[in-house]
Amino acid sequence: MFLPPRHAEILEMAKEHGRVLVDDLAVHFNVTPQTIRKDLNDLCDQRLLSRIHGGALFPSGIQNLEYEARRLIAASEKEAIGRAAAALIPDNASLFVNIGTTTEAVGQALLDRKGLMVITNNINVANRLRIYPDIEVVIAGGVVRGSDGGIVGEAAVDFIRQFKVDFAVIGTSAIDHDGALLDFDFREVKVAQAIMANARHVILVSDSTKFERTAPVRIGHLSQVNTFITDRCDSAAIRAICADADVRLIETSIVN
Repeated sequence: MFLPPRHAEILEMAKEHGRVLVDDLAVHFNVTPQTIRKDLNDLCDQRLLSRIHGGALFPSGIQNLEYEARRLIAASEKEAIGRAAAALIPDNASLFVNIGTTTEAVGQALLDRKGLMVITNNINVANRLRIYPDIEVVIAGGVVRGSDGGIVGEAAVDFIRQFKVDFAVIGTSAIDHDGALLDFDFREVKVAQAIMANARHVILVSDSTKFERTAPVRIGHLSQVNTFITDRCDSAAIRAICADADVRLIETSIVN
């Protein structure tokens, strides 16, 4: 899916400010309000924004974005996060990789590793890694979620609990100011909790847009992870939580 440059900039403005207004955008881009309304309608049709009177909102709340739409948000940041996470995982390691567009970026960055065992409830990750003979892919059983290829439910939880691995790579839909890690689907949350409980080192990967979102179901807390990789963290509260809990914070935007 390709976004025209103006659409991409509108999306970034909405992400930064929470909402955008037709009149302000028309002035900013020096186009007519009618042109901006069409732009916003196109973005809303792709579920990248939510329409309001006079403008649009960056989505937040109880409903997640379409999976393909989420791939477009902070795509370059996710790629950098994926590379940074992969750099922590040596050859011959065992790891969980759960559902999410950022965790998929980690999977992509692992393609040159040798001797890995990757256990995943993410069909997209399994399909991407399966052709590489130096990577053994083990996929969880359970209910396949049609929206994103995630495998969820009690069968997936029971499957995950059979293992004790070196690393877990997990994502989250939102990070609250108090450090709560949040998601939208309680079935997915149970799998994520099992993944965290059965890994020696938990790596949370999340781009900075997740600080601006909310979701209703609690996965756990930032203090429960070992390493948190994001593109940037402007929150003093989140930094303090990481420092107090001895969580390593890696910001890809400032990595040399």
